Amino acid sequence: MIRAGIYGATGYTGLELVKLLQRHPAAEIAFVTSQSQASKRLSDVFPGAPALPLVVGEDASLDEVDVVFLCLPHAAAAETALVALSAGARVIDLSADFRLRDAATYEQWYAHTHPAPDLLDEAVYGLTEVNRACLPGARLVANPGCYPTSVLLALRPLLLSDIAISGPIIADSASGVSGAGRGLSLTTHFVEVADNYSPYKIGRAHRHLPEMEQAVGWWREAAPAIIFSPHLLPVPRGILSTIYVNLAEEVVEAELRALYTAAYDGEPFVDVLPAGELASLAHVTHTNRCAIALTLTGRTLILTSAIDNLIKGAAGQAVQNMNVMFGHPETLGLL
Repeated sequence: MIRAGIYGATGYTGLELVKLLQRHPAAEIAFVTSQSQASKRLSDVFPGAPALPLVVGEDASLDEVDVVFLCLPHAAAAETALVALSAGARVIDLSADFRLRDAATYEQWYAHTHPAPDLLDEAVYGLTEVNRACLPGARLVANPGCYPTSVLLALRPLLLSDIAISGPIIADSASGVSGAGRGLSLTTHFVEVADNYSPYKIGRAHRHLPEMEQAVGWWREAAPAIIFSPHLLPVPRGILSTIYVNLAEEVVEAELRALYTAAYDGEPFVDVLPAGELASLAHVTHTNRCAIALTLTGRTLILTSAIDNLIKGAAGQAVQNMNVMFGHPETLGLL
């Protein structure tokens, strides 16, 4: 039985982790933390949640766990990771602290000196379908961001092929409001979001952009630039990314479809949709699935990719990584 601790259990991602681990046949929750709600029970914060006692992070019993999940703000997550690793626990970090391999890039985008730069090379980038071979021996896993998960799974088969790309890749992505977390802000108030659809942090402003560019650089020499435009959807959860790629050569759609089918054949959580079907939130919400659809118009490949931002984009992928780390079937507790 895997003994797990969850730091930051009163956020939306933390709650999803609790739900997944509560029904996981090979895992049990040893502790859940909250700095702001300590001494309460989780059910006091979320009606219907398990009545787990909330403790401050400093009081968490690390000697009782095999793995900890960090659902904490950046910087705080890295500092907690150092403590957990020194206590012998394995770490799955759902913040951005270990996704980028370069400490200077991290500092540029997060305006904070990295608390544990020596761990950046060790951390496994936990896009499970890509790096599962590195997970069994990993002490530290960096769970990918939600937007990058939707975009990178859609792009990877193409980027690893010999098909030439012309110009930048354009990714228009729309997320449900839960992607902004539980903190209050004017832009996520109900009256601001309802009956609205709005872009934000377009251009080179969103912190998930360098994560995407890093992975694209791993997969293709002379990597194309990415133009990323995130949007806020008036729904609680889900991400739909529409990605435009101009191909530098004539390719038939059947060839592209065969490429994607071969890349994801046997993947339990990635569905390449049939010709004529487009990815939508309805394919994926409340699941750990990613649905990908292809449409070729002339030399422009249009990819649609949908995930649940709280599950495949966060808690579900974290549990998927945990399963591989501890030698369990990847789908355990997720179907």
